[in-house]
Parts: sequence; C-alpha cells; structure tokens
Amino acid sequence: MDLSKRKNFYYIFSLVIVMIIAGRLVQLQLINPEKFDKDAERNSVKTIITTPARGLIFDRNGKLLVDNKPSYSVTVVKKEFDTNNIPVVCSLLGMEESYLRSELKKIEGTNRFIPTRIQRDVEFRIISFIEENRELLKGIDYSIDPIRLYPTDFRGSHTIGYTKEISESMLKKQQGDYYKQGDLIGTTGLEAGYENYLRGEKGFEFILQDNKGREVGPLNDGKNDVKAISGYDLILSVDAEVQKFAEKLLEGRTGGIVAIDPNNGEIICMVSKPDYDLNNFSGKLKPEIWTALNTDKKNPLFNRATQTRYPPGSTYKMVSALASLQEGILKTNSTIPCEGSFRFGDKVFGDHGAFGSITIPTAIEHSSNVFFYKLVLRIGLDNWNKYGQMLGFGHKTGIDIPEETKGLLPSTEYYNKRYGPKGWTEGYVVSLGIGQGELGVSPLQMALYTSILSNSGTFNQPHLVRSLKNPLTGEITPVQYKKHEVAIDKDYFKVIQKGMYLVVNGNGTARSIRTSDVSIAGKTGTAQNPHGQDHSWFIAYAPADDPKIAICVMVENAGFGATVAAPIAQRIILRYLLGLQDESEVKDSFGER
Repeated sequence: MDLSKRKNFYYIFSLVIVMIIAGRLVQLQLINPEKFDKDAERNSVKTIITTPARGLIFDRNGKLLVDNKPSYSVTVVKKEFDTNNIPVVCSLLGMEESYLRSELKKIEGTNRFIPTRIQRDVEFRIISFIEENRELLKGIDYSIDPIRLYPTDFRGSHTIGYTKEISESMLKKQQGDYYKQGDLIGTTGLEAGYENYLRGEKGFEFILQDNKGREVGPLNDGKNDVKAISGYDLILSVDAEVQKFAEKLLEGRTGGIVAIDPNNGEIICMVSKPDYDLNNFSGKLKPEIWTALNTDKKNPLFNRATQTRYPPGSTYKMVSALASLQEGILKTNSTIPCEGSFRFGDKVFGDHGAFGSITIPTAIEHSSNVFFYKLVLRIGLDNWNKYGQMLGFGHKTGIDIPEETKGLLPSTEYYNKRYGPKGWTEGYVVSLGIGQGELGVSPLQMALYTSILSNSGTFNQPHLVRSLKNPLTGEITPVQYKKHEVAIDKDYFKVIQKGMYLVVNGNGTARSIRTSDVSIAGKTGTAQNPHGQDHSWFIAYAPADDPKIAICVMVENAGFGATVAAPIAQRIILRYLLGLQDESEVKDSFGER
C-alpha cells in the first residue's frame, strides 16, 4: 500500500471512529448520562503515531554510512495536559517555561488528542519518572523514535546532509499533512534531496487506557493498527574510502573537491572543507552548537564543492578553444603568435612567457594567456557564453542535492543590465578568455566540464545515488539520469585532450605530478583573488586514453594550481585507480618532478 492509500485509509478509519464515538456520546449523554460518566472513568483510547525508521545509506561497495538507533522522546496530549504542571515538566526536562508554553500554543488548531513531541533524545531516567508519575503528569507521555547513527569514520557531512526538526514555516508550506510539530525532516544534502523516499510511512496504534492514564491494551487486539514502513535505502556512487582519503588531503584548508566517473556521471567523492560533525545533528541539536556553526567565519555549513562562485582561471581556457574550432574561427593546425604580452587599448595584459606562433594543444600545454586573450575577442562574448552553457556553466548541473549554484556566465545582456550599454567595453571580455573577470563557477561544474572534455562531448548528469532499495520487497531500482551529446564535433575534443595530456606529460604546467603508474591529463588554474592570495585550481582525468575518473580540486587562497591543487588531484586519482594511499607510495611513483 503506497503512502497516499495508507493516508486515505487512516483518514477514513479515523472519520468512522469519530462518527461512532460522536454518536455514542450523544446516546449516552441524552439517554443515560450516569452510565456515560461511569464508562468514561474506566477507559479511553489513545492514538499513537509511530515514526518509521529513515532509510539507510550505503556507499558504492555496500559499506553502511548512515544507520538508525532508538531514542526516547517526550510527548504531550494538549487535551489531557494540565497547564498547572508546566513548572514540573520544565524542571524535569530542563527547559524554559516560555518555550513549553510556545510549543503548546503551536498545537492549537490541530488535533489536540494526538501526542505532540516536545523534546527528543531524553535520558531514560526521565522516562522512568513519567512512568512512575502518570497520574500526576496526565497528558505527558513518551515515544521511542529512530534517530540517525553514523557507524563509521566516514564524514561526508555536506554530501549526506542532516535532519532537523521541521520549522513552523515548513509545516505551513507542506503539501498534505504528513509532518507534525516535532518531526524530523531532511534539511540539507541527500537527506533533503531524497526526503520523500527516506522518511518512510508513519504507522498508527490505538491503545486503551484506564482513567489513570495507564495502558490497558491495544484496541480491538491491534487489528485496527497500521504498521509504520521504513524509508527506502539509498545506494550511493560514492566510494567511502576515496572520500575519506580526499577529506584528509584537504584537512586544515578551505576548498572543494569533486570526482566523477565520466562514463556515467556517478560522483566518486565530493568534499567541502571546513565541514561539520553530523553526530551533532543526531537527536537533540544543542543550541550552542547550532549557534557556533552559524557564526563561524569559516562557514562550515556552506558546501564549497557545489555552491562557490569563483573564477576558474586557466582551467577554463578549453571553452574558448572548442568554441573557436566549432565556429570555424581556427582550424586544428591554426596558430596564433604569443609575444609575451597583449595590448588592448591603454592596458597591457601580461603572460608568463613568449611562446611564438603556437597551436591550440601547445597553448593549453603552456597555458599561454596571450593566445586566449586574442582568441576570445575573435569568438565574441555571446558565442563564448553559448559554448560555456553547452559545457555545463551558467546553470545548475542537476545533481541530486538541493545545495547548488548556477554560477555566473557573463553575456552582453548581463553587462548591459549591470553597467548599461555604454558602461562597459571589450576590455571586460579579454579577461574572460583566461577564466578571470566576473566569470564564476563551482568545483562541481568544473568536474562535469572535465568529464565532458574527457569523454569527447557526452554530458552525463552528475549524481550521488545509484539506486533505491524497497524496504518491503528488497527490490533495488536504479535511478535514471539525463544524458546527451554536446553539439560540438568529437574530433575537436581530441585536440583539447592532446593539450591536456601535454600539460602533465609534456613540458606543461603540471609536469611535476607526472607518474609512470597512470597517464593523467589535466589543466592548472590560478584564479586572482582581490581579497587575498590566489585560489588554486586543477582539473584532470585518468587514464588519459580510457578515462575512469574526472576530478576538480579547488583550494582557496593557496596560490598556484600546480603547487597545491594538482598534487592533491594526483593522489586521489592514484588512490581510486590503484589503491595507493600512503604518502610514500605516491612519492615513489613520481616521474619527473
């Protein structure tokens, strides 16, 4: 029985019960009120909503990443609760009276006979006190609810995300009435993206009580109960061991890492640093921890892998190269003279070398700025924008978590709107040619772009979840994702691939990470930062002749891409493809330094 049918059944059943009770009340009150009073003293029916266990989360190799554990929650039935007992309850639970009064006020307008959670993850001694003082604490009860458990040292906080008690605003906006006050809801990451699958289906128990609130037994021997159904399990594409390794490499730094399988769009690892401990969100979130996370200047709740919007520097140069080839502006063997600097108007744009007349692969190998300054002006701003969109920029990738930016991909329309038609010049465009200016991208977008470059133009929607497992049948259903071919001749991608191969295996800017174990193709980037040290970028794929991993590493305020980001990417590639993880193993595998 699906959720909608179960809910309809419950509503119909509840309506029938209400009608029977109402009819019986009329009968007893009008015909035999004395008998009514005596019966009321003897028993009543309590409705208990049973919370389903959220679906489990596994990595690609079947390793359990997110589990559940039982936890006690204190509940209140507004209709039965004596407000004179507020001081006693608050003292027991260690809460402010004003807080409890506000929680009780929220219940107004809802079913006052249904227990509402007022505090979760309480100690057993509190439960014992409630049991021993049921007559005094009428309306106060408890439930056993599942909360998240993280059984391994796998962190992945931005990927997994956290659950949190649903807010008033979210309750008002919800479609239907599944959620009640005090319920947990997936708020970020996969917990949010797959909330409708993970949450499961609530159950309902109907319990007979005596006049002292003691449970007598199930109504109708439990035949009217509806069992809760656990949520769907998620089977991820993420490799937990690679994820942990990547997190370790970025520890103490600020930045993001995304690695993708270019053959299908599966995310191998996704790292954002600084991060946070998911265990703090299991059970009752302490206010001081939430405050600390939200006031931390390093912003650990911010997913830098998917939400940053930084210029990518030279890693973006291949967009212009592909645009020029597809538009017929350059042929595969065309050259552009690179004199070491480029004058545009009154401004001189520098380069880190004079390379003579060079082709596209050589320009990529040496990361010639002059080559791409000249090229972007030939292409034109809007053509440059068009090909950027083709390759995944300027819009969201469609990854299956909600935290994602579309970035910023300037166009004529954008500049006209921001500066006015006469408020900008082609000088703005020159900087875009080398991935600077107002261009803004995320590591996720760059990893997708690298994937497209590596597989000669196939766009595979990036995703974290491989499949869903039905909790009742055990059936595993693969999740379907979008795939399409980019409208660029595949032969032109070979030109780009040659250049990226030379970056590492020729005399390029990333030759220091060359290794005899795996052939790596890549591109370095150093993005200027007006607020401090430059950001370090590196994109790569491997093996160069049969790509199985495409990766982007971005480290904030770390300087040259070749110095910081590139070695991190190399080590992750070797860890994923060969299982190398010890630093000495990696160093021994280096070729030319």
